[in-house]
Amino acid sequence: MTPKKFYIIDFDSTFTQVEALDEMARISLKKHPEKEAIFQKIEDYTNLAMEGKLSFGESLTQRVKLLEANQDHLKQLIKHLKKKVSSSFSRNAAFFKKHADEVLIVSGGFKEFIIPVVSQYHIKKENIYANTFITNGDGQIIDYDHANPLSEEGGKVKLMRQLDLKADLYGIGDGYSDFQLRESGLIKKFYAFTENISRESIVTRADHVTPSFDEFLFVNNLPQSISYPKNRILCLVIGDVPKESIELLKKDGFSVRHKNDFEAKYVKDVHMLLLADGETLNADNLAKATKLKTIGYLGSAKKLQIDTCTEMGIVVFDDHKHNPRNTQFIPKRMVDFMNTGTTYLSSNFPNLQLPRIEKSHRLIHIHKNVPGIMAQINTIFAKHDINIVGQFLMTNSKIGYAITDINSEYDKALFKALKKIEHTIKFRVLY
Repeated sequence: MTPKKFYIIDFDSTFTQVEALDEMARISLKKHPEKEAIFQKIEDYTNLAMEGKLSFGESLTQRVKLLEANQDHLKQLIKHLKKKVSSSFSRNAAFFKKHADEVLIVSGGFKEFIIPVVSQYHIKKENIYANTFITNGDGQIIDYDHANPLSEEGGKVKLMRQLDLKADLYGIGDGYSDFQLRESGLIKKFYAFTENISRESIVTRADHVTPSFDEFLFVNNLPQSISYPKNRILCLVIGDVPKESIELLKKDGFSVRHKNDFEAKYVKDVHMLLLADGETLNADNLAKATKLKTIGYLGSAKKLQIDTCTEMGIVVFDDHKHNPRNTQFIPKRMVDFMNTGTTYLSSNFPNLQLPRIEKSHRLIHIHKNVPGIMAQINTIFAKHDINIVGQFLMTNSKIGYAITDINSEYDKALFKALKKIEHTIKFRVLY
């Protein structure tokens, strides 16, 4: 039976973090005396085509000519590309296994390096559409198959018309050839993928900008490895915070905004807050920060209303000893808490340090430290036939912090029940 939907995914700078032909050039021309100049030419041809300023066919012809590549270089490239799969695609491998019939890789790249990379993710060989190289008897790449529609300008449009798939089509990519599918009317929606590169000429034309594959899965209500896309988690950085601290948060995929002073307009939407030494957060703003999960303070937390933070279920990490390494250590603690629920070395929460457990879901329940809460939590799990993989509870004088790893499917009724437990402060699903 033909699937009702197909997800058409680009390869270069989408499924992988890089442009494969650019990477092949760095391998094949490693010892060439003019390698840097040639690298630049190849990258220029790539970008001109991706931005729609040069025909794809002309760009491809010029790049292949400059490669001077052979089969040995191809093997090295494949090994390299397997390590360069985009992070959000890599962590959602389970999606590709479950939806193998619905995923198509459609690329102006080449099957010779695409198939070995995407096949690891259960993507079917017959669902991979790309160009093919032509080699001579010595294994030297001398040309490509010009009869393949994907080697031409507008090739993806031509291919999809030939396939004539009777289903709703959704396209994910970073370049002009991906947008052309939307422009042609062949696909229902085009998602500009910006995890690796953001091209303004493409982003402004997209139906939706998806900074990660998690975002694509989230907006389409598809199964994903994390409960909420990191690009939707707002991290507000206030004051004179070192660049390395900010970059660490950005690298992990959070949406980071850096301001000199706290602006009240952000208070209702902020999930993470990193404060420079000397910055403060008044009681009114703190009370309104209902989504706030964690605060990192590059100074002493004594300047914060630490008791209020605890009562609100906000985990605080501070640098009361002014350790120079804490410009990285504090944001790392914030990241670990958001990703795994680890509260190690927090200023106000019980210390709990746990590794991520694969093939499971992690639920966090923060509550007032009163008797009987865990019994109520486990009664709810039993009523919903939930199998518990691991469970941990730590308390202090004010709160209880419970983490439960489960390995079964669940429904939203479970979450509603856990949130309704009396004395619950915060509840969330990590992954």
